[in-house]
Amino acid sequence: MSLELQEVVSGLGFPEGPVAMADGSLLYVDIKNETLSRVEVDGGVKVVADLPGGPNGVAIGPDGAAYVCNNGGVYNFVPFGPDPYGNKQITIPDNNPKHCGGSIQRVDLKTGEVRTLYSTFGEKRLLAPDDIVFDKSGGFWFTDSGVQGLESTKTGALYYATTDGKTLEHVVAIPMPNGIGISPDDKTLYVSDTVFGRLWALEITGPGKVKPGPLPVMPGEVVQTLPEFQWLDSLKVEASGRICVGTIFNGGITVFSPDGVTEHVAVPDLFTTNLCFGGADMQDVWITASSTGKIYKTRWPRPGLKLAFNA
Repeated sequence: MSLELQEVVSGLGFPEGPVAMADGSLLYVDIKNETLSRVEVDGGVKVVADLPGGPNGVAIGPDGAAYVCNNGGVYNFVPFGPDPYGNKQITIPDNNPKHCGGSIQRVDLKTGEVRTLYSTFGEKRLLAPDDIVFDKSGGFWFTDSGVQGLESTKTGALYYATTDGKTLEHVVAIPMPNGIGISPDDKTLYVSDTVFGRLWALEITGPGKVKPGPLPVMPGEVVQTLPEFQWLDSLKVEASGRICVGTIFNGGITVFSPDGVTEHVAVPDLFTTNLCFGGADMQDVWITASSTGKIYKTRWPRPGLKLAFNA
C-alpha cells in the first residue's frame, strides 16, 4: 500500500499528538516549541496553549478538554543530516541531562487555561508521560516512557487515572512504553515498546486493571516484534481491529493485525511518530512527520476506530 500525501502544515519544530476534531480542524502538539496548537479548516494555525516542558500525547476527555502528556523536556532537539530522503537537515531528539520529570495536564480549549493534574506517583515524580487514551468510563490510560540514557536508564510504566486529579494507579512496568490504544471490543489495551520494536497486547479486566502477563517480566502478550532496527512510536486502532503504529528509522506506519501479521506503509520521514483518524467516514488520516516538521493528510483504505470522546 502506498499513500498520496497532502502537506497540511510545515515549518514546525517536532509535531506530535494529532487529534482530528469534530469541526474538521486538527489539534496537535509541537514538542520542541512547547505548544498545543490547532490547524483550522481554512489552513490557518492557532496556538491554543503554551505548555513548557515537552507536550507529547493528547486526547479529548469527557468534558471536551484536551488532556496532555507532558514529558517535562526529556529531550533536547539537535540537527542531523542529510537523511535518506534527501533532506539536508532534519531535527531529531536527544537526551536532556537536566530533565527532572513530567506531568499530566488539562487544557481548556476555549480559554487556553492549563491545569496540572498529576506530576507525582506517591513520593516519586512521573518520569516522561508520553501517550494517552480514554476508555468509555471516562478514565484514561497513559504511558510513561521512562528515561533512556547512556549512563542510566529508568524503566517506564503504564498508568490509569481519573480526570479529577484524585486517582492515579500504577498498572504495570514496561521498559519504554509509548503508543497506546484500545481494541474495538474494549477488551484489549495495545502498547508499543519503543526501542524493542515490540507491540504488546494487555487484557483489560476493568478500569485501570489488566490480566497479569504470562511471565513476571512480561506486561502482556506479544503481538509482534519488528526485525532489524525499527522503533515504534504512537498508535491508533482501526475499526477492523488492526493497529497502526508510527515507525522510527524505517519511516512510516506499521500496520499490525491482532494475530501479528504486519504491513509497512512508507512515509518520507525517519521519525514518523503518530497518526489520527477523522472525517465523516473515519478514513481521513493525519500523520506527524516530526523530524521534517510537517503534518500530512491522506486517505486510508479502511476506517479508523472512533475514540471514546471528541470535541
